[in-house]
Amino acid sequence: MIKPFGNNVSSVLAQPDFHNVASDAFDRGQTLPQMLIAACQRHAGRPAFTNLGHTLSFADVERMSDDLASYLRNGLRLEAGERVAIMLPNLLQYPVAVLGTLRADLVAVLVNPLYTARELRHQLVDSGAAALIVLDNFGSVAAEALQDTAVRHVITTRVGDMLPWPKSLLVDTVLKHVKKMIPPFRIPMALRWPRALAEGKRLPRVQAMAKASDTAQLQYTGGTTGISKGAVLAHTALIANVASAEQCFGHCLDPEKDVVMICLPMYHIAAYSNLTFDMAHGFHSVLVTNPRDIPALVATFDKVKPAFFSGVNTLYDALLNSPDFANLDFSGLKLCLQGGTALRRGTAERWKALTGKDVVEGYGLSETSAAITYNRWDAPNPVGSIGLALADVEISLRDESGNPVALGEPGELCARGPHMTTGYWQRPAETREAFFDGGWFRTGDIAKADGQGYYFLLDRRKDMILVSGFNVFPNEVEDVVSMHPGVLEAAVVGMPDEKCGEAVRLIVVRKDPDLSEDDLRAHCRKYLTGYKQPTRIEFRDNLPKTAVGKILRRELR
Repeated sequence: MIKPFGNNVSSVLAQPDFHNVASDAFDRGQTLPQMLIAACQRHAGRPAFTNLGHTLSFADVERMSDDLASYLRNGLRLEAGERVAIMLPNLLQYPVAVLGTLRADLVAVLVNPLYTARELRHQLVDSGAAALIVLDNFGSVAAEALQDTAVRHVITTRVGDMLPWPKSLLVDTVLKHVKKMIPPFRIPMALRWPRALAEGKRLPRVQAMAKASDTAQLQYTGGTTGISKGAVLAHTALIANVASAEQCFGHCLDPEKDVVMICLPMYHIAAYSNLTFDMAHGFHSVLVTNPRDIPALVATFDKVKPAFFSGVNTLYDALLNSPDFANLDFSGLKLCLQGGTALRRGTAERWKALTGKDVVEGYGLSETSAAITYNRWDAPNPVGSIGLALADVEISLRDESGNPVALGEPGELCARGPHMTTGYWQRPAETREAFFDGGWFRTGDIAKADGQGYYFLLDRRKDMILVSGFNVFPNEVEDVVSMHPGVLEAAVVGMPDEKCGEAVRLIVVRKDPDLSEDDLRAHCRKYLTGYKQPTRIEFRDNLPKTAVGKILRRELR
């Protein structure tokens, strides 16, 4: 049985009819699709996903994914274990594509739909994907990327394909001819999504034969510190993550009443874990296709009145900076989660003051099947903590030689348990480097711990700046700078320095156009010791980010 959340504190027990779903699936050795199909059948009459004003029930998702699975295996003749790349934004097609792929004993490869042709080709070649499911909006990119890949089959879909007539026609016509968001493309092997489902409906049903230990997914790393690699995630790892989440948050939420907003793109592990958690427990999930459209996001928030909301720090900031957001009713909001980047203290304080709810920070990676720590939602947490270890996760802070560090000392955060990747796809050397003896996965992040079991993330090991022999953690400097009321966003990277070896370089996006370099220097002198203060300060109109809002320090360097 998956152990309750937080080995160092009293457990938070979920409601009896809620918390056992994934834990029991884990104990029975089920695969991820087996768990999700059972949930779809159990909650068949409930609304499952809403997007663009249309809702699919759990019965719809189960039926359509079954048809897709039959087409992939019996129509395209894909063999068990082959990879299917899914290049879609948050649309109703997404859960159908994922569950259809998994229940056909195929491996899902989740692709950032905003990739360039070069980035897409790398992921297709690296994964050896045999099939690609792609939105028409990105068809021209896919057409350019397919050369010299192993892709034999392509399924293309339009935004309106899952919407009722005539809305589907209206949406697709506006996107193509008015907004010009669908560049022309030609993929000779491509088949349309509706036809794939229709043909699959007439084919024999798929009998899944996968084992729980088999690979379910290749989750590609964000590439913020180097080349993107495919983390191999087994069915057990993904189910264990859902089981940990239900032990942590089960008592807080009611699947029969609460609505969830999924704003982060579902190719990202944080949002993907949202998807599997919601499906496993029968939640109604509202999919936000473009969270960067803040006015539309605020309007959706107002209409949906979610009980469960998650995002990254930049998304929380964007909402807080919208005047209309302050006028909403937050009385139904129960749980707000944040991960992917460090939560800024100022952001957390503003959100609590406006909504009355804490932003609960967690920590995880693609390689750990999403979160492995979370703060308590039901109790005070130490300032700056990323939380306690989740159920069945062991954490150890270690030095460069793999030895545990003393309590309170910084060390590389290492973890082991059923949530962990088994390694990087077809990269044995990098897989060996990613683990210390004993199966401890090396996250590459520097953290420290207190005596109560709480962890505090200091920074990426590769982002750490060495100034005259002293370690400077960019997150700390960014946190201080972001406290200044004239700062909208800030990023810190190291730069070569003849005197100190490295020096601190600060890049700022102004909120106040009159903010000066002298103002920032005075602010930094107030809160930072000498060697942590920026040597160079630059102002920019924006910062480079990933699709989920993570600032790309690599590009700034």
